[in-house]
This record gives sequence, C-alpha cells and structure tokens, in this order.
Amino acid sequence: MQTLTRLDLDDARILMAGAEAHARTIGVPMCIAITDEAGQLIAFQRMEGGKVTSTTIAIDKAFTAAAAKKATHEYNVTSQPGAAAYGINSAIGGRLMVVGGGLPVLWNGDVIGGIGVSSGTPVQDQAVAQAGIDDWMARQAT
Repeated sequence: MQTLTRLDLDDARILMAGAEAHARTIGVPMCIAITDEAGQLIAFQRMEGGKVTSTTIAIDKAFTAAAAKKATHEYNVTSQPGAAAYGINSAIGGRLMVVGGGLPVLWNGDVIGGIGVSSGTPVQDQAVAQAGIDDWMARQAT
C-alpha cells in the first residue's frame, strides 16, 4: 500500500471526476472543490449550471473538512443556539461551514485533504462528495 501525506493535482482530478459523475447521475450541476491537508485549494470546478453563489461555499466546505479534520455536517447540531459550539460558523472570517457537503479525505486514518460540494441540498452535496472519495479510494486499491 502506498504512503500518501497529501493530495496532489492528479488526486484532485480523480476526486472531481467521481463527484461530477454522481452529480450528473442525480441531475444536479455542482461546484466541486478539492483542498490539501491544510485546507488550501488544489482544484475547483463549477459544472455548467452550477450555482455561482456555491463557488465560495464549496471551497469553504473543503477548507473546513480538511483544516478542521471533520465533516461539515458534524458541526450542524453543535453550532446551534445553546449548543457547545454555537457561533462557530462565524469563526475564521465565516469560512467554517456547518452544512453537509464537506468531507475530509482520509488515508490510513490521516486527513490528507478535503472535498467540498455545493449547489444541491446538503444531503445531495454530501452524497456527491462521498462519491468522489469512493471513486478515489477504489483507484488507490489498484
């Protein structure tokens, strides 16, 4: 098994292709962002018809997933009024996302990057992000 410490552009292309394929299957054009382990953007694409407003959201979802080492939907409940992390979504200049669609990319238990997807519902965004990861993981096994 190979040793990976971060994603590169080739990895980003694989993640985006898997995510895009699933987005086409469900009929929702998406914005898809891939970051390295520190949350720095490696690649981005807005599918034809993807929402312009989702550009920044997808990038920030990938940033959150990688830099915070946590899926964005996991912040949803804890960021509500009265919860332990209430207001965390305004941290880091408002970049911390608390809705589904941002997932850390893991290799041997380590976060080596993030994928962020936006333009659908949070459930759709998360499913498209997961499809990108699943495709990437399948290619790592070959």
